Amino acid sequence: MKIKEVMNALNDFFTEHIAPPHKITSIEPTEEGCKAIVEVIEEREYMRKYAKDEMLGVYDVTLDSEYDVTSYTRKSLRPRSAMMQEQE
Repeated sequence: MKIKEVMNALNDFFTEHIAPPHKITSIEPTEEGCKAIVEVIEEREYMRKYAKDEMLGVYDVTLDSEYDVTSYTRKSLRPRSAMMQEQE
């Protein structure tokens, strides 16, 4: 697994389909490819328009051995200024 290639694949996928990643906080290898956790600032313009804090979506992502995203799930959505609590 090449971390830089995984990061590029995640950036490309999220930029095209959801929003540009704010942070990629975790990448770990699996037998099929790898798993990652990606933070994305969501609804930036809407929140700015109403003078609200930006919302940060935290996604669990699965990639195959070719670094193609095979699944993603938003596991939390919180104001960017809020502290993240560890979830199991």
